[in-house]
Amino acid sequence: MSETDSEPEEAITKGEITNTAVPASSAPGPAPKPRNAFSELMKPKPKPPPPQPQTSRSHPRLFGTRDGLGAYIADPAHSPRVIYHTPSFVAIHDLYPKSTVHTLLLPRSPTHSLQHPFDAFDDPAFLAAVRAEAATLKRTVAKELQRLLGPSSAQDAAREAVLDGRVPPPQASGGLPAGRDWEAEVKVGVHAHPSMSHLHVHVMSRDMHSASMRHRKHYNSFNTPFFVGLEDFPLAAADPRRHPGVEGYLGRELVCWRCRRGFRNRFKELKEHLEVEFEAWKRE
Repeated sequence: MSETDSEPEEAITKGEITNTAVPASSAPGPAPKPRNAFSELMKPKPKPPPPQPQTSRSHPRLFGTRDGLGAYIADPAHSPRVIYHTPSFVAIHDLYPKSTVHTLLLPRSPTHSLQHPFDAFDDPAFLAAVRAEAATLKRTVAKELQRLLGPSSAQDAAREAVLDGRVPPPQASGGLPAGRDWEAEVKVGVHAHPSMSHLHVHVMSRDMHSASMRHRKHYNSFNTPFFVGLEDFPLAAADPRRHPGVEGYLGRELVCWRCRRGFRNRFKELKEHLEVEFEAWKRE
């Protein structure tokens, strides 16, 4: 089986599944420029010194293949991919980001973490908790987008001018102009057929601009009903998204997320087109 082989209705490749548990020495994307609270939060944590040998075997650290995300749930303090963690959730950088900022929210609930999201989100209390934490991570992702792309955005021009000291803050408010609504550029949801065992919620910018976006199924997994928005839960029993294999979402013809132009099965052409769209999108 080649590196790209995986189940027909899985959104990532065999190699991506195998390597998910391997910590990255640095997170994908541009390096932060000025030090600020959001860049410090989003940047990878420094690697800790090697742990001392332990005699206790009560807390295993071995997670492989489809269980790879379990390592971050079990021991979030020792991975450079972790953005933040709480007793109930871990937020990490996706190892293979499919957009400018792509994060994962991992619930730590033993009752729900190994359930399919369609089943886990039938629990109203759990769904409410995930929505609340996803909203927090969404704000963080939006701030990181603003930090990375705000200097190029026309809607952020007045805000950037104040930040750069070129103009004083508005007298009426005394603070920064609001600028672009970057939260509107972030989407939150799950895959109808997750490739990894542990429940994970994607919180990501919608631009699909990344070197890791290398296959049609990568793209379609976030731009067809295969990607189920968190706001859509709980799903009705008859919702067709419960049967992604029958619907064939990953094999659908390619359509640009921004202008809706169709590319049939021409992934290379879509990638070239997305470069143009990214430049236009970030300058809005």
